[in-house]
Parts: sequence; C-alpha cells; structure tokens
Amino acid sequence: MPLVTSTEMFKKAYDGGYAIGAFNVNNMEIVQGITEACREEKAPVILQVSKGARAYANHTYLVKLVEAAVAECPEIPIVLHLDHGPDFETCKSCIDGGFTSVMIDASSKPFAENIEITRKVVEYAHDHGVVVEAELGTLAGIEDDVKVAAHAASYTRPEEVEEFVSKTGCDSLAIAIGTSHGAYKFTAEQCTRNEKGILVPPPLRFDVLEEVSKRLPGFPIVLHGSSSVPQNYVKMINENGGKMPDAVGIPEEQLRHAAELSVCKINIDSDLRLAMTGTIRAFFNEHPDKFDPREYLKPARANIKELVRHKLVDVLGCAGKA
Repeated sequence: MPLVTSTEMFKKAYDGGYAIGAFNVNNMEIVQGITEACREEKAPVILQVSKGARAYANHTYLVKLVEAAVAECPEIPIVLHLDHGPDFETCKSCIDGGFTSVMIDASSKPFAENIEITRKVVEYAHDHGVVVEAELGTLAGIEDDVKVAAHAASYTRPEEVEEFVSKTGCDSLAIAIGTSHGAYKFTAEQCTRNEKGILVPPPLRFDVLEEVSKRLPGFPIVLHGSSSVPQNYVKMINENGGKMPDAVGIPEEQLRHAAELSVCKINIDSDLRLAMTGTIRAFFNEHPDKFDPREYLKPARANIKELVRHKLVDVLGCAGKA
C-alpha cells in the first residue's frame, strides 16, 4: 500500500487501547530495522524525520528510503511524519515533498500565537490531504534542534486544550505530562534510587492526561520524549569506552498504561541510537581489525530490529494491528 495518514491508525488505536510507535529515522539501517520488525509483527508504524535528520541526510534521501520501505513492506501501513516542525515553511516543504503527516511545534510561543501558527499549517496541510500534530505544553531536554531547560518545561494545562483544538483544527495533540527529550531525561535530584542504586524517575502525570482525555473524548493524544533508555545498551556503551552516567528514561510500564488510555502515538528515538551506538562500540572492541561498515552496521541493524519488536509487542501493544 502507499504511504498513509495517521487518521485511521489513530482511530483504531484509540478504540483498541494501544499506541502506534513513532520512530525517528536518520539512515538506511534504522529504517530497515524498524520496518522489518513491523512487517514481521504485523504492526502499523510512523517513520518520523526531524529538522536535524533532514539537515544530516537530506530530505530526498530520507523520503526515498521510506518509499523503499513501503515497497518492501506493502502489507503494513506506514506514515511519513515531520517531527518538531519549527515553522510554517518547514512544514510546507515536507507537505509538498511527500510527507503524509507533519508536526508544527509552536509550544514555546504564547498561547494565542501557538494557535495562529498551528492553524496556518493545518489549513495548508488539509488542503493537500496531510494531517497535523500540534503541541501544547513544553517538554524539557534535548532532541536535535529542540533544547528546553528543565526550569522552562511546563505541563499542559487541561483547561486550554478544548479551545486550542477547536481553533486550530489539528488532528492530534502532543501534551506534556512529565516525559522529556533525550537520553538524560531527568537530573539525579529529580529521581530517587532503588535498592540497586539505579535512578528511578518521577512518575508521569496521569492526572493531566486523564483530564485532557475527559475534555477531548475520542481525540488522539501524543507523547514525545518517551524513550525508555534501555539500561543494557547504556551499560554496553559504558563498558566499551562510553561515558553515560545516570542516563535514565521513562519506565515502560508507564508508557503501556498511557497507551491503554487516550495516547495513540508514542515517540521513540534515543533508544534506537543507544542500541546502534552500543552495538558498534562493542563490535570494534571485539574486532579492532575490522573496517567494513557492512560488518558493524549489520549487528547494529539487528539490535534495532529486536528493540523495536520488543516495543511493538510489550510496550505499545500494536503488534498484529496492521
């Protein structure tokens, strides 16, 4: 099947109590690992591209990689989505360039300005058959060009969501309930330590999510900054020359609970990068004489595939839903 929008995906996910995985892609191996796992698990998927990825890999290369994935996996629905579009011009470029979904992130702007910018993107996107994700509330952390200090983060205000959705016409809404961008989502001061000395992050604000859901019944909600930062890959990186002390993510059981509510899309990016980096570091420590990219990217791709498979089955609950 050709690229699709997320409209039907989200309706089924909302009704079925599961979420669609939205995985950030930067190169061929990441695209392959994600889509091969989705094909084998019969899961719908959103492949998303950030402004930074477009600058790194080039818009055309990324679109063609996704088109290749569509050709190789015709039995699963695939959305091509712009993640954190910073302005109308970037969103327009992606809409004109083959994307089926875009996010306009004007969450750092005042409420009225966020509405104005988002509505402009929605009008253009809908005229071209493309859906729009918007954001209300601000997540802390770092993801490509998105950099928000912890003190500048703010939870979504449920009392604003009805007006925002009504005035913008957006198709889904990203909210802030305590998730955070990057592999270092929380400071040590924000966490507690369990009996093994491992950092435990503060729980997500499900009260905010539940209130938003009451005010927007049936409306798809999105969680950004939802990588779990798998400790096996953090350990693999650190044991092979890396320095990632106290990297901690969102507990997977909390993400599964969010998926059972109104969250229809969960963004996952850092986990894939950790899997790729840890695998490559370990490969070179074990094989210092190797130099062929195909040799070290092959196991990295395989580990990405297995990580995505785990997310589809055990966290998102979307396996078998294609």
